[in-house]
Amino acid sequence: MFVRKIGFISRTYRHINRYRQILSILFKYGFGDLIDQLNVGQYIEIGMQMVSRKRRENVEKLTRTERVRMALEELGPTFVKLGQILSSRPDLVPVEFIQELSKLQDNVPSFPFAQVKEIVEAELQTPLEDMYKEFNETPLAAASIGQVHRGRLKSGEDVIVKVQRPGIHATIEVDLEIMLHLAILIEKHVEEWGVHKPTRIVEEFSRSLGREINYTIEASNAERFARQFTGNSSVYVPCIFGEASTRRILTMEYIDGIKASEIGKLDKGGFDRKIIASRGADLILEQVFEYGFFHGDPHPGNIFILPGNVVCYLDFGMMGRVDRRAREDFADIVYAYVSRDESKIVDALLRVMEWDKEPDRRALEKDIGDFVESYLYKSLKELRIEDILYQILELITHHQLRLPPDMFLMVKALTQVEGLGLVLDPDFDMTEKATPYIKRLKLKRLSPKRIIGDFLDSGGDLVQLIKEIPGELRDITKQIKQGKIKIEFEHRGLENLVFEMDRSSNRVAFALVVASLVIGSSLIIRSDLGPFIFGFPMLGLVGFSIAGIFGIWLLISILRSRRM
Repeated sequence: MFVRKIGFISRTYRHINRYRQILSILFKYGFGDLIDQLNVGQYIEIGMQMVSRKRRENVEKLTRTERVRMALEELGPTFVKLGQILSSRPDLVPVEFIQELSKLQDNVPSFPFAQVKEIVEAELQTPLEDMYKEFNETPLAAASIGQVHRGRLKSGEDVIVKVQRPGIHATIEVDLEIMLHLAILIEKHVEEWGVHKPTRIVEEFSRSLGREINYTIEASNAERFARQFTGNSSVYVPCIFGEASTRRILTMEYIDGIKASEIGKLDKGGFDRKIIASRGADLILEQVFEYGFFHGDPHPGNIFILPGNVVCYLDFGMMGRVDRRAREDFADIVYAYVSRDESKIVDALLRVMEWDKEPDRRALEKDIGDFVESYLYKSLKELRIEDILYQILELITHHQLRLPPDMFLMVKALTQVEGLGLVLDPDFDMTEKATPYIKRLKLKRLSPKRIIGDFLDSGGDLVQLIKEIPGELRDITKQIKQGKIKIEFEHRGLENLVFEMDRSSNRVAFALVVASLVIGSSLIIRSDLGPFIFGFPMLGLVGFSIAGIFGIWLLISILRSRRM
């Protein structure tokens, strides 16, 4: 750890010029108070002299949110990307900052075609003319990470080619190191920001950006996304040309469609906006609740509409992944809200959330109750998923709870599609569209196949635990012999303690017998050994019945004692 820290500090000083540049820009936009708090003012003496009094007076006329946005734009691509991500995180930054950060633009010029050609040929290890029949020298668009050119492969397919900027990897690496160093200082010196854990934000951002600038990951995402919808004619995914794609360049099918938000063009082309809104909702809900792999940024610019009201997704650099348990917990939150059950909402929230300090459940339940009551007399049609989810986010932030990154990405994706749906169709109802998916997810959880599967999984865990107990006991005994464990006893009603321990051990033994019956019966049912009753092995059903009777008896004895 110490070696890593020394290496980190040495790299920070190695990039001292960029460090000074960053701090000078922060000072220029009126963040001298922050620089003083972080005790890094010694690095910007030159920068301070460069900022004239007149320029400082002009900057002081701007709002703090405007100064943050302008500083990020001047700091370059890494900081612009950070600002763009924060603009969709109301759990991390105030609303007024979100509104301003959403205006962030990649104000960067395109880089020369000579450099484009050099990068493409170096990556593909072949002359550009041998891969592409045509390659437009003028880019269609330029952004902070790279730029996009239109072309045509030798085999005749029209394509677009994304090419990364020269040196962008090195630039991002340096900026992320400095960002992390500043985040550490902020956590140490700025108490009001420490609660948001800036280092965690930077680390999460670093992982996300690392995936985004590796085009092989984007290509893999697109191919997996396409496989999910094989046979679904309502959605289209552009083809990726692997032979013309690498870590730094991506060649994919050119799509001639209409942006989902271009209402005038859709109407003129005879498209059915209601169908498009409905399909868009079904597609994102299917991604989230059926597959757990979804497009993380489905804004209108990344969704084109093709003839036949076909929805075409673009840009697979930001994808989300949620496992089965997370999907079910999220469904529980929405279902409990619709049922107006604040206790179940809290249960589901606490299964999903992360925290550093144990939350006050009673206070959280009270706030959830007030929140639910504010929507008590609204019909489902009046409810917007965006309003519900963002108010819950505001509430959990107040209680210092955190939503895992992929769960937040899921919330963002759902709200983006809901917003687009309302633009396309004013009568669009995302809650109504989501309800069948949530109910289906809950029914799957109760299916016999799923229950038996869960029993077998739990049985495997139990067997593993039983196997590990002797070894764990040996380790504890060894530590006691070596004097590494100290136990303090206080004699207070030892007779009652002995009685309770005896009763508890009996219950544990009884519970193990029940668990063994369940595991054994599950294995018999899976083995298809006769004789059969109702299509199931008789021995398995008898075992389950006995386990059920014993389990109920055990539960009654616990409830009678009033001690769980």
